[in-house]
Amino acid sequence: MKSLLYVMAALAVIGLAFWAYRENYETQRVLTRAEKAQRQIGDARARLAMLKAEWAYLNRPDRLRDLAEINFGSLALLPLRPDQFGRIDQVAFPEEDSKIIFNAPVEVSSDGASQ
Repeated sequence: MKSLLYVMAALAVIGLAFWAYRENYETQRVLTRAEKAQRQIGDARARLAMLKAEWAYLNRPDRLRDLAEINFGSLALLPLRPDQFGRIDQVAFPEEDSKIIFNAPVEVSSDGASQ
């Protein structure tokens, strides 16, 4: 009876050792994948910071003004003026009971736009 108990205990120890061995390597594999993902996230953040800096550099007002002047003949871009903007109370909103047609133009009056 004792020998059966020893054999069962030895098999349990061998089984637990095998399970611990597999868990150890699975844990190492997952940690390696997590470290790789962290590196990729860091690289992506560095690329994003660089792209934001490039975007800010390319969108400098003096550079855009110069480009608009250089390409005036083909683009005919003009500077914005305050009288080109309207106020929200100038927008003709439809009545509540009527259906909204999204592709129809909205009329904006030019009365008092420079106020």
